[in-house]
Amino acid sequence: MIEKMRIATPAGTFDALASGDEDGREVLLLHGFPQSSLEWEQQLRVLGGGGCRAVAPDQRGYSPGVRPEHVSDYRLEELVGDVAAIANELGWQRFDLVGHDWGAIVAWAAAAAMPERVRTLTAVSVPHPAAFDHARATDEDQHERSRYISTFRAAGSAEKTLLADEADKLRRIYDWKVPEDHIEHYLDRFQQPGALTAALNWYRAMDLGGTVGPVEVPTLMVWSTEDNAIGSAGVLATEKHVTGPYRLEIVEDVSHWIPEEAAEELCRLLIEHLLAHRS
Repeated sequence: MIEKMRIATPAGTFDALASGDEDGREVLLLHGFPQSSLEWEQQLRVLGGGGCRAVAPDQRGYSPGVRPEHVSDYRLEELVGDVAAIANELGWQRFDLVGHDWGAIVAWAAAAAMPERVRTLTAVSVPHPAAFDHARATDEDQHERSRYISTFRAAGSAEKTLLADEADKLRRIYDWKVPEDHIEHYLDRFQQPGALTAALNWYRAMDLGGTVGPVEVPTLMVWSTEDNAIGSAGVLATEKHVTGPYRLEIVEDVSHWIPEEAAEELCRLLIEHLLAHRS
């Protein structure tokens, strides 16, 4: 059973979904853009039923209780601070960390910054930020795939474009690969005052170059061949930025939206990774 919960931190109160017994193995799941904790629905069910205590927060800007106005409040270090604050409030000294899309970027940075607390890392779709940043700068394919980032960073105009015509362009981002009930949930949220601007502020505050060091915790990287946003260059270079045990899994014929489009496959890979690293 999935339950709703609220997590009070110094930055504000995060909304979250959770599953599993309180004394289960601690797993924190971080969503991407333009989504919410709901993207982890199937993983929460599987983890919660498999002996874990799985928690998926609506991250900064996505939770109405943590929606600061300034772009600078969405810098990567602030997002990593939220991970630590949420874990503290949950009473977790150590935990497994899972992230997709922007959540993966935060997870990479948190694992690099807190190796004593992060038991394992599972990064879905987005490679290590240093590898990704280098690919954006040097790989023509990734440069082309990342053109949308400039659009998202444009203050005001991005919101108007994405929400015009009953949020048609925002809806098209999901590429008809995400369950319809999830899409309607996301669109309803982003049409609330200030919600889309807060989510886009992650892009406006982004500065990945040189900010994230090597990751020493056991790491699983999951990428899919039909990902329109992320090419192979950064993914294949990621192993250079992991000093601990590392495993790359490539899912064929699946889009960027792995947690929802290939939920069963991702659950299998995630459980395998957790079982392989129990300590």
